[in-house]
Amino acid sequence: PRAPQTRRWSLGGPASDMAEVTEAELDSVRERLAAVRGRVPADRTLVAVSKLKPAELMVCAYEAGQRDFGENYVQELVDKGPRLPADARLHFIGHLQTNKVKLLLSEPRLCCVHTVDSLKLAAELQKRAAALRPGQAPLAVMAQVNTSGEASKGGCAPAECVALCEGIRASCPALRLTGLMCIGKYSAAEGGSAADFETLRRCRSEAAAALGEEEGALHLSMGMSHDFEEAIAAGATHVRVGSTIFGARPPKPPPAAQPPAEGQPPP
Repeated sequence: PRAPQTRRWSLGGPASDMAEVTEAELDSVRERLAAVRGRVPADRTLVAVSKLKPAELMVCAYEAGQRDFGENYVQELVDKGPRLPADARLHFIGHLQTNKVKLLLSEPRLCCVHTVDSLKLAAELQKRAAALRPGQAPLAVMAQVNTSGEASKGGCAPAECVALCEGIRASCPALRLTGLMCIGKYSAAEGGSAADFETLRRCRSEAAAALGEEEGALHLSMGMSHDFEEAIAAGATHVRVGSTIFGARPPKPPPAAQPPAEGQPPP
């Protein structure tokens, strides 16, 4: 039998770092994307999370009609962005360090940062957006709330959400606060995500009241592959779906080994 047809795809590294993508993988992405889109109402935003996946799979999804893509790592977003047409919309959904903000905002397809968890980060985004995007519409951002209280997850405490939203609105004219975001619990064994979604809705109610807006003016980014339908039922406007569309992710490569200090033997 014929070997499956493959394409070579590079994210800008040497040829040895190229990923091989088979036609069968591309067909699978098309089928799974269509299945997920059939379960997401037309008035909600499906963010296809392509973390650790080759850009060709994103191009495949784009050609099938997908426009919103999510990335967890700044370098991946800026590497993959230029491989997509100009009307693709990139959402940053991972933990963001202030020293990576300038690089992140260098990608013109960036449309929203979902993970603003402090006024310090908001101030850096404001500074860089004003400098790098003069004359453009304000950059959409969401306040990330740690609804579960887990140390492994980012976000401000629910009690701090109103102050964060007010601070962004008052001090960051180059940013546009569009909503709130959370990461729910990953499994029923952990208690499920329902309580997280309820907490984020409550935070939105409080933030909207403080800002003098209707609740519906603030989006809710919540729900992932394992719980996006539950999130939609709970009022999510944005769901972030990755492995259900693109397949299981490979493990993240370990950091490169550091050379031993001078005079020290190698490990």
